[in-house]
Amino acid sequence: MTKSLMLFLALLALSLPASAQDTKVCGAPVSLNDGWTIAGQAEVGLDPAKLCQLDDFIAQWPKANIHAVVVVRNGKLVMERYFAGEDERWGDKLGHVTYGPEMKHDLRSISKSVTSLLVGIALSEGKFPALDSSVFDAFPDYADLKTPEKARITFRDLLTMSAGLAWEENLPWNDPRNNERELIMAADPFRYTLSQPAAFPPGTVYAYSGGGTSLLGETLIRSTGRPLRDYAREKLFQPIDAPDFEWLDAGVSGKLGAFGSLRMRPRDAAKLGRLLLTDGQWNGKQVIPAGWAAESTKPRLNGESLFFYGYQWWLGRSFRNGGELTWTAGVGLGGQRLYVVPALDLVVMINAGHYRDGLQGTIPSGIFNRVVLPAVKD
Repeated sequence: MTKSLMLFLALLALSLPASAQDTKVCGAPVSLNDGWTIAGQAEVGLDPAKLCQLDDFIAQWPKANIHAVVVVRNGKLVMERYFAGEDERWGDKLGHVTYGPEMKHDLRSISKSVTSLLVGIALSEGKFPALDSSVFDAFPDYADLKTPEKARITFRDLLTMSAGLAWEENLPWNDPRNNERELIMAADPFRYTLSQPAAFPPGTVYAYSGGGTSLLGETLIRSTGRPLRDYAREKLFQPIDAPDFEWLDAGVSGKLGAFGSLRMRPRDAAKLGRLLLTDGQWNGKQVIPAGWAAESTKPRLNGESLFFYGYQWWLGRSFRNGGELTWTAGVGLGGQRLYVVPALDLVVMINAGHYRDGLQGTIPSGIFNRVVLPAVKD
């Protein structure tokens, strides 16, 4: 290149506006023919420069173990970033994994939110009991555990984590009072769950319970006559162009998938958030019954900390531009987060490997609040 040509190009660059000079885009998605429309970040009102701050933000924590960040705006996939780190497959060590667009990741308790979507589908097909009917009506084989207090537990109570049974999952894992541990180790997890003593009137007090979600999953199996993964494949995952998933047989009984063992590609998991923004539609096709997304994400109960709770969905808020911005989230152990922001037509899917430390909340929340939300320009 001649010196005169180099000088001309330098002068041309200086004459361009700053926006034209700065064209760096971090995490441009790849096309996989999986139903996503791909768009540029600036096209959908996102600031690429702010999204490029993701790496610096994560680097603040020397032990950060983020695996994937996917951003969808206005129905278009506009960012996917993948990283490498130590990971697990439902508790089994995988070692150091380098993630990419076509690799599945544990969703952990986001599986509960997916179970709620399947309940909505089965209800619309007449293949699930009425939400206000007694759970014991679907479990006559456990009638010996039925008491007047427990007979009042409904499926709506299970959906809102308010069955009223004594249940505690926030104890150390080796503590025999940890109900999640005992649930996983139980030969009959449904009997174990329903045998817990009544502590509150059903529908009044939130108590996070994998046992309650497991009852929802087992009811789906009994009422549809199909394994959970098969029903999910036909009714949910194939219709949203996400056939590459695993739903593992969890627990000693092999019957606990509903509460935490689903694995999906991060960009496919983001489609679940898109369903909440489109009244259940994927690319114009009705997948979730109309109205179920709104019913599921309506505040039903005071949940943990400052969160409200819906039908297996967390409902929270962020401070943005001097006001309150509300959102819905699927939340899974280890830092799995699916944020859905109706006011901004925004979906953010984050996967991580922080299964045993407090960073599982800190870093994903920071990515959402301090990287992605500030990048939204309109």
